[in-house]
Amino acid sequence: MAKAKKEKKVFVLDTSVIIYSHDSIMNFAEHDVAIPITVLEELDQFKKGNDTKNFEAREFIRMIDKLADGRSLSEWIPLNGKSKGVFKVLMPNRKTIESDQIFLEDIPDHKILGSAVQLQKELKDKTVILVTKDINLRLKAKSCGLRSEDYQTGKVKDVSDLHSGKQQVETVSTEIINQLYDTYHCDVKDILGKKKPMNNTFFILKSNKNSALGFYNSITNQVDKVEKHSAYGIKPKNAEQAFAIHALLNPEIKLMTLQGVAGTGKTLIALASALEQRKDFKQIYLARPIVPLSNKDIGYLPGDIKSKLNPYMEPLWDNLKYIQNQYQEHEREFLNITDMVNKEKLMIQPLAYIRGRSLSNIYFIVDEAQNLTPHEVKTIITRAGENTKIVFTGDVNQIDTPYLDSQSNGLSYLIDKVKGHELYAHVTLEKGERSALANLANDVL
Repeated sequence: MAKAKKEKKVFVLDTSVIIYSHDSIMNFAEHDVAIPITVLEELDQFKKGNDTKNFEAREFIRMIDKLADGRSLSEWIPLNGKSKGVFKVLMPNRKTIESDQIFLEDIPDHKILGSAVQLQKELKDKTVILVTKDINLRLKAKSCGLRSEDYQTGKVKDVSDLHSGKQQVETVSTEIINQLYDTYHCDVKDILGKKKPMNNTFFILKSNKNSALGFYNSITNQVDKVEKHSAYGIKPKNAEQAFAIHALLNPEIKLMTLQGVAGTGKTLIALASALEQRKDFKQIYLARPIVPLSNKDIGYLPGDIKSKLNPYMEPLWDNLKYIQNQYQEHEREFLNITDMVNKEKLMIQPLAYIRGRSLSNIYFIVDEAQNLTPHEVKTIITRAGENTKIVFTGDVNQIDTPYLDSQSNGLSYLIDKVKGHELYAHVTLEKGERSALANLANDVL
């Protein structure tokens, strides 16, 4: 029996897809890709600046120019690569665009939608699909009878099944747990049999009588006992926090992610662990992406640059003050933190100030990493030099940027792609430890 011929599709890309990933045009297999001229107009506004979206816009413009190679963009041009489709830039035809009559407001989204509708009428033998990360634009497209999809490349399929970094085993013999307490390690086969866990997996081990916390050491192929060590006065309040501190203090682990809802102690534990190892690194950087309120640029806010940025950095300073206040003002640990800030050994800055720098001999903590794109996360990690440790913290379900979601943000992407690597560890913090009142809000409201 002959194989059914695959349906030929034409994907129309919105600006949000290109800002998310400049090479998105190359990720549609053998299908064709169309770029509305309105998208190029919008990218022209984004091309200047040092933000990631500016980089993506510039790279895409360069890529299109190279692919065109002197040819007219109004014609279908082959995409480089085996079994790739072709692409073109869509020019508007005012006589055939009906979306102008449906959506009265003259905005770029409606022009992009109109171009896709126009193309569908021209190519009756193919399926035209509008690809956008703007949910509302997808709804408008479907209202016009046009197929519309999110950009799927880089998305995690199921966030609920995201790697948690730990495994609970309730069938461990009492003898093995006693061995862990006596010798601080045991063979992994005594716990999992023939199964081999992912590198740097943590274990909650239980028998009928007692329990223990373990860590799979891929170098020795053994499970080591995890002690509940404190970090700069911060003591772990549950098993997951003990796991997190263990990994954060482990010099063999160079990349770490901490995921959890508000109040689970992600940033606090990461910062305390960095301070505990302050002598092992030249500097400690604590950074977070700036997500302006109501999508307004910080340039609209009054004051100098410091006063503009302070509101965004306050949560990080709060964590530092909490750690410092574990000690009296005359104690050495309290004074050390003040001295580190004054000498810029400890720096709290917006993430935009860190981009472009070479990060050597630095303990680098990126807070609110769920508001980063996968490309931004990759860019940060590729900046790592010798003796640098990078820690990403965040909540994959608390997205503050309009074109990211729990499946497509950089933190989810990183956890899913790097799990099991010997240099990487992850812990999902589940229990809120901020206060009983905070737990009430997370559980009930």
